Amino acid sequence: MMRRGLFSRLSRDERGVSAVEFAMLAPVLIAFYFGMAEFCQGFMAQKRMGHVSSMVADLVAQEESVSTANLSDFFDIGGLIMAPFSTVALQQRVSSVTRTAGVARVDWSRGDGMAARADNSIITLPADLIANGESIIVSEATYDYDSPVDYFMPGITRFSHIYYLRPRTVDKTLCSNC
Repeated sequence: MMRRGLFSRLSRDERGVSAVEFAMLAPVLIAFYFGMAEFCQGFMAQKRMGHVSSMVADLVAQEESVSTANLSDFFDIGGLIMAPFSTVALQQRVSSVTRTAGVARVDWSRGDGMAARADNSIITLPADLIANGESIIVSEATYDYDSPVDYFMPGITRFSHIYYLRPRTVDKTLCSNC
């Protein structure tokens, strides 16, 4: 009889309901918070890597002629844009491409962490990007993002971006020692 009274009293007791609800919801909310923080970090790394690609193409497209020293400086600037993320996983490549007789061929190429394209090699460009006799700067960047938490995004996620830009002051940007 004593037990029944105790259980009946406990079943009507509403003190601590909030604590139980919190204990049930807290892990879900904490996981959601860390997941969103991790997603935002990955998204920011991806956006910065895209900015690196566009910035390198823009700097090369402004020049009439570049050298390997200029291109190394442009790649270094790209590394600064990635801050606060590590630049160890950043790979960059910039190439000048000209379409002749309907075929796009590499005039010169230079890479930083990524192999340069072979001179005169064929490259596939988006349709109608340039006409015969026209030139374009192709800047490519990849970034292997490794999450600092590794709980929601275990392993490495590879981001990549290609940016196309026409030379601004000349028909074709030359490279003196590529």
